[in-house]
Amino acid sequence: MFICKKLLMEEVLFLDLVLDILLDAALDTLYLIPFLLVTYIAMEWLEHGASRKFQEAIEKGGAVGPAIGAVLGVVPQCGFSAAASTFYAARVITLGTLIAVFLSTSDEMLPIFIAEAVPFETIAAILGVKILIGIVAGFAIDAVLRITRPVRESWRIHELCERAGCHCADDDVPCIQNAAAIVAAQEGSAGAESYEGGVTVADAAHDHDHDGHAHEHGHAKWGIIVRSAVKHTVEVSCFVFLVVLAMNAVFALFGEDALATVLGANSQIAVVVSGLVGLIPNCAASVAIAQLYVDGVLGSGAMMSGLLCAAGVGLLVLFRTNASAKQNIAILAMLLAVSCASGLLIDALGIVF
Repeated sequence: MFICKKLLMEEVLFLDLVLDILLDAALDTLYLIPFLLVTYIAMEWLEHGASRKFQEAIEKGGAVGPAIGAVLGVVPQCGFSAAASTFYAARVITLGTLIAVFLSTSDEMLPIFIAEAVPFETIAAILGVKILIGIVAGFAIDAVLRITRPVRESWRIHELCERAGCHCADDDVPCIQNAAAIVAAQEGSAGAESYEGGVTVADAAHDHDHDGHAHEHGHAKWGIIVRSAVKHTVEVSCFVFLVVLAMNAVFALFGEDALATVLGANSQIAVVVSGLVGLIPNCAASVAIAQLYVDGVLGSGAMMSGLLCAAGVGLLVLFRTNASAKQNIAILAMLLAVSCASGLLIDALGIVF
């Protein structure tokens, strides 16, 4: 009888654990959906409805992108990091802006600190340092890219659409890149980024449209735009849910105690390990890092390293939307390098939050 009760209790506890894992994954995904939907609607409109002048204004605004991205990234949760990943995959924003958003994102840090009654001055100092590091790193990366790659990459919104199987042309929606391909083919330079006089293909497509040909940007069909955005959102959300579900299961099995043992061994090693933990695309990573810092297990450098890397599910969205796996891995390496270097510098300078 006693054995039966014990087995029943274990079964109930296991079911509770499974339900918690499922619920956490569902909540993380549900929170992300509005950000993804708005992002995809914006991208569809940029491709199908925005004028060329508006597109040029967006491109020029990219010069201050890292500063804007770093400020937006501090908003709790990881909605803006997911949006930034999607915009970067379409090359609407620069790599520096993406890194700035990732570095300033702290996912669940702020709710944990508030719940644990961490002083406002401490929270403000941590967020301020994260914003500063994001801005400096973002502008530095963009500056290097402008030197090494003088010609900025063109937008890839249509490529995202094609990979997702949206087939916007089948819905009779005007596509900038489709028009560009027509013009390039007519000029004998299909697939080239520019043709005579240094005029970009996108510019040619725009002129082509205004000459009375098939595509008219000003009359995009909003129903089709929204439908395409919903399709993208559902696809990415399902991917995020499945991966977050797996990550939650891993954290549930190993727990915070095992992580605390590893991170508490050596301060320098803790900085690197904390950064690696922060790269885990799950809110549990930022929760664990923030809680361990509050509990006194992590020092300032290790805490900062982990939270700088804590871009949450934005990293999942990057791998799902950006075509180049090699480039995505390079971005992760860059994020980890900046985070660890910052953490080690904080410890070396004796900075305590």
